[in-house]
Amino acid sequence: MGTHFRGKLKRRSQVRRPFITPRLKWRFALLAVVLGLLVWFWPPLTSVISDAGDWLGDTFGVGVVLFGAGLGALLWFAWRESIASFFRRLARYLRWWNRWLSGVALFFALSGLLALSGGEDWGGRLGENIVGDSNILGGLAVLGLVFAASVLFWPRGTFRRLRSLALAARAGALGLWRWRRKVGPALGASLRCISHIISWPGRLYAKQPFHISIARRRPRVVTTVSQSAAKMEASPPSRAVPVEGPAETPPIDIETPAISVEPSPAMVRMTQELGDRKQAVAPEITLSGWQLPSLELLERTADIEFSPADIERRARLIEDALASYGVEAKVVQVNPGPTVTQFGVEPGWDRKYKKVVEKDQDSRVILDSNGSPKVKLEEISKTRIKVDRIRSLENDIALALAAPSIKIEAPVPGKPMVGIEVPNSTMGLVTLRGIVEGASFQKQRSKSKLAMALGKGVGGEEIVADLAKMPHLLITGATGSGKTVCLNAIICCLLLHNGPDDLRFIMIDPKHVELVNFGSVPHLVTPVINDTEKAVEALRWLQREMDRRYRKLASAGARNIEGYNRGRQPGETLPQLVLLIDELADLMMAAFDEVERSICRLAQMSRATGIHLVIATQRPSVDVISGLIKANFPTRISFAVTSLVDSRTILDSSGAEKLLGRGDMLYLATDASRPKRLQGCFVSEAEIERLVYFWGGQRREEAAPLEFEEDAQIAYPEGGAADPLLEAARRLVREHKHVSTSFLQRRLRIGYPRAARLIDQLEENTSGKEGP
Repeated sequence: MGTHFRGKLKRRSQVRRPFITPRLKWRFALLAVVLGLLVWFWPPLTSVISDAGDWLGDTFGVGVVLFGAGLGALLWFAWRESIASFFRRLARYLRWWNRWLSGVALFFALSGLLALSGGEDWGGRLGENIVGDSNILGGLAVLGLVFAASVLFWPRGTFRRLRSLALAARAGALGLWRWRRKVGPALGASLRCISHIISWPGRLYAKQPFHISIARRRPRVVTTVSQSAAKMEASPPSRAVPVEGPAETPPIDIETPAISVEPSPAMVRMTQELGDRKQAVAPEITLSGWQLPSLELLERTADIEFSPADIERRARLIEDALASYGVEAKVVQVNPGPTVTQFGVEPGWDRKYKKVVEKDQDSRVILDSNGSPKVKLEEISKTRIKVDRIRSLENDIALALAAPSIKIEAPVPGKPMVGIEVPNSTMGLVTLRGIVEGASFQKQRSKSKLAMALGKGVGGEEIVADLAKMPHLLITGATGSGKTVCLNAIICCLLLHNGPDDLRFIMIDPKHVELVNFGSVPHLVTPVINDTEKAVEALRWLQREMDRRYRKLASAGARNIEGYNRGRQPGETLPQLVLLIDELADLMMAAFDEVERSICRLAQMSRATGIHLVIATQRPSVDVISGLIKANFPTRISFAVTSLVDSRTILDSSGAEKLLGRGDMLYLATDASRPKRLQGCFVSEAEIERLVYFWGGQRREEAAPLEFEEDAQIAYPEGGAADPLLEAARRLVREHKHVSTSFLQRRLRIGYPRAARLIDQLEENTSGKEGP
């Protein structure tokens, strides 16, 4: 095969090409004709060329050399290419109007600079007019022309550099302003004003990149995707979108009190690599001595740019599709998001015309070339296009855009336009770290410890929520739509900012595979529950715990758990309790009446006691999510569902059946009138494993897991009998000065509710002895 190929090359090399090709003959012929014409008309041409040269030299000075260079380049390109190719290339170059204007501005600046250096002899009359009489004003004019050329040629980069310079100048001015006490109050106030003036361009550019027209030229869109995890063996093979599925982790024995954590080798290597960075950042320690995990355990995100040409093309397709059905509309705003792009369409006018015969000044009819009267159309009325006409063309717009489905929001809240949400050709990924590091989440976290990162909206804005204000959350979605990934993101977000003394979990996982990854965190009241009967017992215990907490609040004179915990020592506070149920349908099939009654009672009364419910199900039918449950869960999240009936069951409106899946969801807040479309956060298995390993390494002396059946038997002893461990608790009180509920858990190896009741009995005995 190699010999045949070499022989083929040899035969090709033996073919001789002619030295003068037909195209070259035509060029030489054209050159000969041009030279002949020059020789024939040489006397008049010499005078014209001389006058033109003198005028160009007087006007542009030394800059006339650039004209000769440009003419030579033009002739060179015309010589190298064919006539048709040359004109096609020239037409393509003429479309770059901003670059041509940038070149003109740069030429004017060069003329002014030459005039500053050598006067009119170098810069010509053009340079003298630009510079003027003052060299200072001339230099500023030259700088302004250079800036205009830079803006026309590279607008976004120029304003980005200006913003960086403005921020740097502002930082320097602020540094001098902090030194105002040494230089005097008057100078300090002046420096503060100067810093605000300097930072004004940067703040204005951050609010609105005004160098790009919103109506015609779209801004460069940046969203986030996850970095490649090829170096980590524990990372999933595909990181493009969150996919719900069974977790592939080592089996954990959740029935034994002492739970061991076996990290994977890849996760251990990642922990060692992050060691240096953790030492550089001071760890955050709770009042109880627990170290909170660092954000370095989560993965960063990289930026990806969407093509402005693609966004422009789709905007034109929307306008053309509406115009083809007689609907006048214009795309006035584009809000790109990680999953969909929202095109803001402003409805136009429905115009009515009448035919009018044209007449001259003498009221005579004007005739056309055929002898017929000239007729023109005159507008007699116009009315605004109705929103329902645009909404009715939803399928036609999807057909024009070749999209599987689109969603029309009419109107967009707070804006005078109709929002058309079109799926992106490349779906972005929203990671938990990208939301947690944002300003919205940090602001929410400063107000509440139960802040949750939900995802990003259709315009790329960060969406966060507070579980304490919800106060319960209902999640639905078909299999593979991202429901379990959303649960994992909520759990990880709460684990990042809460220790075991501030937050406790009760996890019910009938599937045995979804929540088992969190089986070794010290926040669990009891190991992850997989049995249906134990799940019912857990609901009963949670109701008793709610009643016990209400008695404690009443005795302390507090209205809620925040008022009760205010001013108390770490061991004396009541932790927040979060119940997570991964599949409600399985529990409803086992014990419908008791589960519905328990969930409704908890949802109605548990908010003040710090107990919150997060329930997920993949079957949002009326026999699973009854009307009583819906009434007590005002905050709901719906991922992609299979039918319109399911969407109306969970959201009381349509829209969830048109979602794209893989994290695309509708979020209905408590204070919102309509659901908001989001792309949910994605948490990988490697991130969950690192977070669980971090908390598992801080496990203290093990306390016995809570046994709900034992707790039910000793909840209210017959005849007012004291707890059998009360005497042992008294001995511990005599041996130690301070005794807390968690201390009794570790020493007596009992559950949290029994230890709390022992503390109550000890307080009652102490108050009884001190009384009369």
